[in-house]
Amino acid sequence: MTKQYNVAILGATGAVGTRMIEQLQMELDHIPVKGIKLLASKRSAGKVLEFNGQPVTVEEATPDSFDGVDIVLSSAGGSVSKKLLPEAVKRGAVCVDNTSAFRMEPDVPLVVPEVNPQELANHHGIIANPNCSTIQMVMALKPIYDHFGLNQVIVSTYQAAGGAGQSAIDELLTESQDYINGEDMQKDAKILPTKGDKKHYPLAFNLLPQIDVLEDSGYSHEEWKMIHETKKILLNDMDASAIKVTATCVRVPVPISHGESVYVTVDDRDATADDIKRVVADFPGVVLQDDIKHQLYPQPLTATGKRETFVGRIRPDYENPGAFNMWIVADDLLKGAAWNTVENAETMVEQGLI
Repeated sequence: MTKQYNVAILGATGAVGTRMIEQLQMELDHIPVKGIKLLASKRSAGKVLEFNGQPVTVEEATPDSFDGVDIVLSSAGGSVSKKLLPEAVKRGAVCVDNTSAFRMEPDVPLVVPEVNPQELANHHGIIANPNCSTIQMVMALKPIYDHFGLNQVIVSTYQAAGGAGQSAIDELLTESQDYINGEDMQKDAKILPTKGDKKHYPLAFNLLPQIDVLEDSGYSHEEWKMIHETKKILLNDMDASAIKVTATCVRVPVPISHGESVYVTVDDRDATADDIKRVVADFPGVVLQDDIKHQLYPQPLTATGKRETFVGRIRPDYENPGAFNMWIVADDLLKGAAWNTVENAETMVEQGLI
């Protein structure tokens, strides 16, 4: 008899949580769901959502909510994860967390299933989902690293408002209408660049070179996340020196789907752009969109709503042998969050780890 699972979705009413529900519904053949709990804050409790054609009332998340739960899919914010997920683990659940709460913990696997699925076996009840911008980048980097070696990565991101949640998307759309109407956009700037910081700026018709808080180092926390997460995923060591990584993270006035300009240098100086294209195109979960004669390249509009990571504009740096530029786009709320979370759970089910 096929094993069935009781699943809880923590943060079920948010931009990622609602997409977790959708993605899980699409994978019922791979994650047979016996029962579902939709959990959120006290404010959202009582709302009625739908799962697999049936109405489900959202409950307030408490430690006791996880009694009898086998799998927790979580995206309710770092402080909530730190408080509640250890309680879920005590009650026997395996948790896949989409926040930054546990990513840098040495005993917590940080996993993109196509890239480092072997790390799932090392979990102690919690698996961390990487940052959205990191996920799509390592999807493109992994085949290059495996075939040609990697020694340096320089990334500049073009990150959508959706990375800061549905409220940031709503803010962007409101500001856009303000601009069209000739009104002051500043009055509606209450979230970006980051909700907890002192100042807020309009994103509409603007670029914000700050994602998360700015640290004394001069880097934003988002930039440090990309640096250390990339090393942990590819080298299993967040401080490894074998691959040098640096990042500049910028919020752009796009609702959903991040873009990234990535520059890499490889160990194999004989590698060509065609070689890079070939291994990238063959990698599971990646779609090569690279036909300059027909102006085919990844775009946020065409990536939104899709699980795949799209890669294009792969070209050599003619000034530096062994160096290449590329352009990467993915839906930050799907592959960058909800789908990668569900996919991690699905992979663990397949591996018999739950």
